[in-house]
Amino acid sequence: MAESLPSDFDVIILGTGLPESIIAAACSRTGKSVLHLDSKSYYGGNWASFTFSGILSWLEEQKQEDDNIIPSTSWEDQILETEHTISLNVKNKTVQNIEVVCYASPGSEDSVEEAGALQKHPVVSDSHTNEDDQNALKECQNDSNSEKQDTPLEEEQTSDSKTPVDSISLPNNEVPLDCENSENLVEATTEAPFSQLVRKITYADIIREGRKFNIDLVSTILYSRGSLIDLLIKSSVSRYVEFKNVTRILTFHEEKVEQVPCSRADVFNSKQLTMVEKRMLMKFLTFCAEYEQHPEEYQDFMDHTFSDFLKAKKLSPNLQHFILHSIAMVSTTASTGVGLKATQHFLLSLGRYGNNPFLFPLYGMGEMPQCFCRMCAVFGGIYCLRHSVQCLVVDKESKRCKAVIDSNGKRINCSYFIVEDSYLADENCKSVTYRQLSRAVLITDRSILKADSDQQISVLRMASEDPTQPTVSILELCSSSMTCMTGTYLVHLTCSSVKTAKEDLEPVVQKLFTPYTDIEPEDTEDDTEKPKILWLMFYNMRDSSEIDRECYEDLPSNVYVCSGPDASLGNDNAVKQAESIFHHIYPTEEFCPPAPNPEDIVYDADAAESGDASSAPPVESKSEAGIQEDITGESGDVAEEHQPE
Repeated sequence: MAESLPSDFDVIILGTGLPESIIAAACSRTGKSVLHLDSKSYYGGNWASFTFSGILSWLEEQKQEDDNIIPSTSWEDQILETEHTISLNVKNKTVQNIEVVCYASPGSEDSVEEAGALQKHPVVSDSHTNEDDQNALKECQNDSNSEKQDTPLEEEQTSDSKTPVDSISLPNNEVPLDCENSENLVEATTEAPFSQLVRKITYADIIREGRKFNIDLVSTILYSRGSLIDLLIKSSVSRYVEFKNVTRILTFHEEKVEQVPCSRADVFNSKQLTMVEKRMLMKFLTFCAEYEQHPEEYQDFMDHTFSDFLKAKKLSPNLQHFILHSIAMVSTTASTGVGLKATQHFLLSLGRYGNNPFLFPLYGMGEMPQCFCRMCAVFGGIYCLRHSVQCLVVDKESKRCKAVIDSNGKRINCSYFIVEDSYLADENCKSVTYRQLSRAVLITDRSILKADSDQQISVLRMASEDPTQPTVSILELCSSSMTCMTGTYLVHLTCSSVKTAKEDLEPVVQKLFTPYTDIEPEDTEDDTEKPKILWLMFYNMRDSSEIDRECYEDLPSNVYVCSGPDASLGNDNAVKQAESIFHHIYPTEEFCPPAPNPEDIVYDADAAESGDASSAPPVESKSEAGIQEDITGESGDVAEEHQPE
């Protein structure tokens, strides 16, 4: 397909991360021709999600010094005298300091061979490998060549029961979901008793059930009233994804993990707070919900930290800890204005889709860029993976990018070029100083806080007593989130880097978890016992979210740069960046207007009568049934027909 690409596009986009995918969908939706490329073999870039065998393949990719793409050199004669070229980066390495350790026992030789992965030495890092590890990886890859990285959501079984559940598809309206009446829900996966599964998971089991894992390179949660959720609803991209409610917000207080009361019912049912503290908390949260109307309460503290403001309100140390770290979710150095706004955002998100303000997409955050890629493909966008751009062709007089030379040496004309920043060559980034994210991904055998139900999605922020150390965000996912196998939990740890990922995150890992060993009895379970680590991966990832375009040198005026993931909640920066770039390119166009449902598209009557409806332009029409379908969030088969391969 890459050899037969058209020679002219309105927009060419390199990189399939979240902001690039949103821009692609927005441009395609407004009728622009879009070519969307990625040098990798998967969608999402650093926003991607992998099965377990997929993450092993990704680890092997990171060890390779060069990309698989071999650029063509037969394009020089296509450059005119009035043009010059700007080379792009073909290596685009943004992940460093990878270290992987498997604590799970290999299992019996027969079971390991049956799983297709003989792992005698289960320790892997970016600087160390051995022959057994590589053989295990190759066998695992061969066993899973036919697997799709992106499991269709349509395969998920739905339930006709009216029993309220906590998995939702976003409707195209502003009204909170009525779980008892909504038909667009997914029933939680039925699990075996948790006590039967603890301490019995082997590495062979993980390999065998590898398709049930969806491991995000960067995982976060979404505010139910966040900009990404609002965009999904507005654009009708919500039809391609389903969500589960985050069920618990936790905190690490006085050397133990506790659940934080969020809603009014949680506050008054809490045993952690005294009656006086409950009243103080409700009064303070009521004030935060509409704090702009009472400036006299906070204006004297605008130059102080939010922590100082909480102390001035004479809240107990207990309440100060809960509000700062688990409700506002800001650092101890955050200003009063930032803390009040964050607390208000938390409160406004409560009740929209449940008693918790956060949502998590089934199958992982890697679904987000793929959803917008589907929308782009529906409206004519062309996708090529394992295909890149060697250089930009720039007009010397106008200093605009006229065309690109792709990895096959073909010249493709374009009006605008959008690129993920890791593809820029070093000479364009001399003035850029990148920050880093520290990440850890764990597979564990139980939750960090035992509950009546083992199907919990939990959020925990751990602030260090040392102010020089970063606050660590922890997201713990259960198997009904479709990100891990039955009887395990997938845990993501993220913070801004101070040192390497292992140095930043290992103290937190040691506080909350312990390595798995086989010497413990399998028939006992201590509620106070720490979860066992079955598998663990540390790595650092580039964070370019706060770099302005002006920092990149010698870029043409019609070339726009997108950043990778950051450490904040909600992915609001990616949406803001995508909308800003789109309005710079097409200031008069609407950003991501709603897409029509398939049955709402009608054709010109004369063309239909003549039997040549295919040549007539489609006209959007909204019937009463179509409007109702938007409200319920139901959709037709567009996603399956046009889903990017």
